[in-house]
Amino acid sequence: MTLPQTPSFRLDGRRALVTGAGRGIGLAAAAALAQAGAQVTLVARSGDEIAAAAEEIVAAGGTAEAAMLDVSDLAAVSAFFATRPAYHILVNNAGTNRPKPMMDVSEADYDAVLDLNVKSAFFVAQACVQRMIADGAKGSLIHMGSQMGHVGGPNRSLYCASKWALEGMNKAFALDLAPHGIRSNTIAPTFIETPLTKPFFEDAAFTASVLTKIKLGRIGQIEDLMGAILYLASDASALVTGTSLIVDGGWTAD
Repeated sequence: MTLPQTPSFRLDGRRALVTGAGRGIGLAAAAALAQAGAQVTLVARSGDEIAAAAEEIVAAGGTAEAAMLDVSDLAAVSAFFATRPAYHILVNNAGTNRPKPMMDVSEADYDAVLDLNVKSAFFVAQACVQRMIADGAKGSLIHMGSQMGHVGGPNRSLYCASKWALEGMNKAFALDLAPHGIRSNTIAPTFIETPLTKPFFEDAAFTASVLTKIKLGRIGQIEDLMGAILYLASDASALVTGTSLIVDGGWTAD
């Protein structure tokens, strides 16, 4: 008898790009991919954080570089991918949120959230796959969604709109890209403690309301997403495309 072998979670020889990589979930994604052997490019608008993060990854034995790029500048995005070899892994992580009741949302709020969370994510993915297809590279797109792309939430009309849009976009991407050997999936986290979200948890009533919905009874940490990112990036998920990996502690199970 020959036992089946678990597909490898290693990413040696693969090139990965993470947007919004300077802190929080993006930093965790970059670290996870580098620890699995990928050559990682950390992208953000400001250079200091990603430079420091890349240095830490290299000091820990990984391979990483920092590249300043404003993903809302679509011409710059196109030029960036046109001048680099194809990536095998994209973590589409850059995003924003302006939580407020729907009756208080301004046009500027709408544009800020939808432009970054949907429009930029779309065209970053497009530029990435155009280069992948031109170079004959196969791989995996991972879009950072949210549990709010599966349910609604108070004061989250814009965020929900953007993350539900990302889920539909992802499914269509998967169908378009399957013939090219490129997979597309989302990860849908619950509330994760990051530098961006930490101030919200200083509100005891808000934290209590969140914990009533997270059935495992704790706020998520960035480490909770690293395994999911590695799984979707690697050959372990070779038949997984067009779906969402929900990491929500049971929020959407209720």
